[in-house]
Amino acid sequence: MLRLDDVASHDELFAWTGRLLAEVIEPFGRGETAHYAPYDWRARRFGPPRPLPAAPVVLVEGVGAGRRALRPFLACLLWMDLPPEEAWARGRSRDGEEQREFWDGWVAAEIRHFANDPSRPHAALLVRQLKEGYEVLPGPVGDLGPHQDVTHRDGPAAMW
Repeated sequence: MLRLDDVASHDELFAWTGRLLAEVIEPFGRGETAHYAPYDWRARRFGPPRPLPAAPVVLVEGVGAGRRALRPFLACLLWMDLPPEEAWARGRSRDGEEQREFWDGWVAAEIRHFANDPSRPHAALLVRQLKEGYEVLPGPVGDLGPHQDVTHRDGPAAMW
């Protein structure tokens, strides 16, 4: 799994697409292990490179995973369907007072991002959290059907 919190930074809330393509997507397309430097949100710097082995399925988690530039490389887009205010409250609670200033800027940046490049309309599945567990519903793009297989063989899927 790749968490986009490891790819984004204070200076690049959404300007990380080129780096993600070069460091992760392109190596995966060649069947190679990717290497990316995870961002440390407290120290405000990128750490040492971390390997991410190519696999038949790699989950990319986070805001921006369904952006226009990445959709051609996705086998399936899942959308965690919850009100933005709830998502922002969870983030603020997780990060505490130390990241309050970040969250003040993040909310406006996320609103701009989705206004310019919405992801939810392209989701194959909507995931909703229940009191216990999750509910998975068809998304706006509808049924995936058998033609949307992730891979047809062992090893990484061909991307180009």
